[in-house]
Amino acid sequence: MDKIIEALNKCAEIFRAVTGAGLALVATAVIAQILFGATVPFLHLNVVGEIINITNQLGGEGLVGLAAAGVLLALFNK
Repeated sequence: MDKIIEALNKCAEIFRAVTGAGLALVATAVIAQILFGATVPFLHLNVVGEIINITNQLGGEGLVGLAAAGVLLALFNK
C-alpha cells in the first residue's frame, strides 16, 4: 500500500512540475507579446488573443462559465 501511495505522490509531483512549466511558458509568451506586439517572430500563435477568447467563452456561459473558471482557479492554486 505504501508503494502505491508513493507512486501516486510521485505522479502528482510530476504533474505539478509540468503544470508549473506550462504556466511559466504561457506567462513568458504573454510578456513577449506585450513587449513586441502581436507578431513575435519566434511565437507562431496569439497567446493573449486565445486567453481573451477563453475568458469570453467562459463569461458567455453565465453561471456555468463562472463555476468552470472557479474550478480552474482552484486547480491552478493547488
